[in-house]
Amino acid sequence: MNSDMANEDELDLEAGRLLFAQECTFVLSAASLKQIPDDSLPEVAFAGRSNVGKSSLINALTGRKTLARASNTPGRTRLLNFFDLGGRLMIADLPGYGYARAPKTEIAQWTKLVWAYLRGRASLRRACLLVDARHGLKEADRGAMKLMDDAAVSYQIVLTKIDKIKPGALTKVMDDVAREAAGHVAAHPDIVPTSATTGDGIPELRARLTALAAPVDIG
Repeated sequence: MNSDMANEDELDLEAGRLLFAQECTFVLSAASLKQIPDDSLPEVAFAGRSNVGKSSLINALTGRKTLARASNTPGRTRLLNFFDLGGRLMIADLPGYGYARAPKTEIAQWTKLVWAYLRGRASLRRACLLVDARHGLKEADRGAMKLMDDAAVSYQIVLTKIDKIKPGALTKVMDDVAREAAGHVAAHPDIVPTSATTGDGIPELRARLTALAAPVDIG
């Protein structure tokens, strides 16, 4: 039985590797809901506080260095950026919430856009809520979790930058986050620890997202 389970895990990881090795192309950047692409593909969105590492994680998942532009300046990404992965999955890189070097009115404008997208996107299969492992959940994250609960958006917490924290501290953060997530109706029970720098957790996250993708077209 254990052998069968191991084989199933290997198949999941291999499916993830194969999908994320496919061509991933930039579709468009949207500044309004009217500009977002059609919803013909299953979609996964990446959300998180500014500078949590969304772009770096997307680059690591797809094996590309500059697909999603990374920046050390919080709040640099202010548009909804869409990428087509192998014609099977749409990836949405959302603007960060929380602190940003921009006028409050501008921050409010793109934050409103993100939440409107999350509420109304029929093809959205899951949101990956990225949380910096060094800091755990912050109030801005809790606000995002409540909104996703209210909007009935299924989301999974993904810890980033685990290479920057000691194993014992990581275990505590994961336990704390899992305990808090258990009280949120739309939160997936499994917390995924990742590092875009070392690659830890990347194969596992690929496999999870591949399970949400459109089936392979064998016609």
